[in-house]
Amino acid sequence: MASTVGNILRLSRAGVVLAQHGVEFVPAGTKPPLALKLAKAATWPIRALTWPFRIGQDKKRRVANAITSLGPSYIKLGQFLATRADLIGPELARDLSHLQDRLPAFSMAEARRTIEEQLGGKLEDHFVEFGPPVAAASIAQVHKAVVIDNGVRREVAVKVLRPGIEKQFKHDLDSYFFAARQIERFVPPTRRLKPVAVVETLAQSVQIEMDMRLEAAAISEMAENIARDISPELGAFRVPGVDWRRTARRVLTLEWIDGVPISDRAALSAAGFDLRQLGETVLRSFLRHAMRDGFFHADMHQGNLLVDRQGRVVAVDFGIMGRLGPKERRFLAEILHGLITRNYRRTAEVHFEAGYVPPHQSVEVFAQAMRAIGEPIHGRTAREISIADLLGQLLAYTDVFDMQTRPELLMLQKTMVVVEGVARSLDPDLNIWTTAEPVAREWIESNLGVAGRLREAGEGAELFGKVLAEVPRLLDRAETTALALAEMARGGMRLDQETVERLAAEQARQGRWNRVALWIGALALLAIAVRFVV
Repeated sequence: MASTVGNILRLSRAGVVLAQHGVEFVPAGTKPPLALKLAKAATWPIRALTWPFRIGQDKKRRVANAITSLGPSYIKLGQFLATRADLIGPELARDLSHLQDRLPAFSMAEARRTIEEQLGGKLEDHFVEFGPPVAAASIAQVHKAVVIDNGVRREVAVKVLRPGIEKQFKHDLDSYFFAARQIERFVPPTRRLKPVAVVETLAQSVQIEMDMRLEAAAISEMAENIARDISPELGAFRVPGVDWRRTARRVLTLEWIDGVPISDRAALSAAGFDLRQLGETVLRSFLRHAMRDGFFHADMHQGNLLVDRQGRVVAVDFGIMGRLGPKERRFLAEILHGLITRNYRRTAEVHFEAGYVPPHQSVEVFAQAMRAIGEPIHGRTAREISIADLLGQLLAYTDVFDMQTRPELLMLQKTMVVVEGVARSLDPDLNIWTTAEPVAREWIESNLGVAGRLREAGEGAELFGKVLAEVPRLLDRAETTALALAEMARGGMRLDQETVERLAAEQARQGRWNRVALWIGALALLAIAVRFVV
């Protein structure tokens, strides 16, 4: 009961703030149910009173300002929903893509307290110099510091988690889950889009972001993946080194990167860097990480990319990472290669083989849809071709062909949009297809050619051997289970009195409050998985 009331109050507060900024909403692609119509009517006085203050405001900034004013967890939610155009609609997805994760810095005293609690001793025991914050976001802020190890002086970046951020996120995530469940219950068309699963993905992502050791591990894993990639053919992409001695759950210490922001084209040109080559490096590196390694930086916007003195692209901020399994990696490679080579039948078959399109659909009709997407790109100039748009069109067919939402592919699409934008900012004439084709071809030749077949055969033999080794244990477990079931059949399943009483009490409580909570929850101004109509 207490948690239900708390969730409703938090969502209602969010609704009031959105109303103050003139934001209204209905679930994407659906007719607003009575509950949301009543919610809109209830906030009309607030919108009316604040209307004069919104005259002349940029609509994009209105949405961003509303989200930012709600706090760190809503900023993360807004950025996450920007990847879900299928859920919130393309207009809101575009607006949310402008949301900046910037907040006022917290005090040096709080940063010191966190570092001393996490690393032990005094701050000066770990850093000979420790400067003010140079960047502050919703979850953490970054300081520039200096360490001395074995007489060697090094500059480092120290990322410190915001005080109390875990507790705040826990409360807000509880309300997101509550809202998502009400949306699935009251708006049946959204069930295919899995609002609850969306929140689960967000919760998992945030949990990883709030453990600095996991971010350090992500950097270490990517460093191993790309160790052999620095060459004239592959370009130069690297990651900062991790200082594990000065890293803990709430503190991350990394090599300080002296570089030119990749957004500063003038400075890059003045330094003599080849902008076209940098653009190719960014795009090919991302595709190689996604297809070859199945592990990619999922937040590669311009603010997270620098170019060092050697002309290498350096990525920072590894709080959001994406993973693709073998099936998804093959899907991505074959889709890109199939559309580039205009093999639409094969492109359609890949969707069916991956299980993304239900078997009752027609391969031929889906191939026709792929042709409708692929043909317009051929014969067009480099400026007019966009892989990100193409992936977006592919995902737009999910409703037509009863395709289930794939969160990992949505994150891939979102990152592709950002990466393509960075590459095009460096070279507007960069031919995305020409740049991507060698990476896709390399993956297909490596994984679907003779070498790939031999490797799959070896992996299959290894798996078969593991299954044989497990047979005795599985038989023993099956025998134990059978005996337990036989005993249950003879004597019946018994519950102790305390358990029976608790089950009865819980059933009565749920019956009484669920009806009230579900209706009130639907009336609450649901703050997630909705489309804002400004």
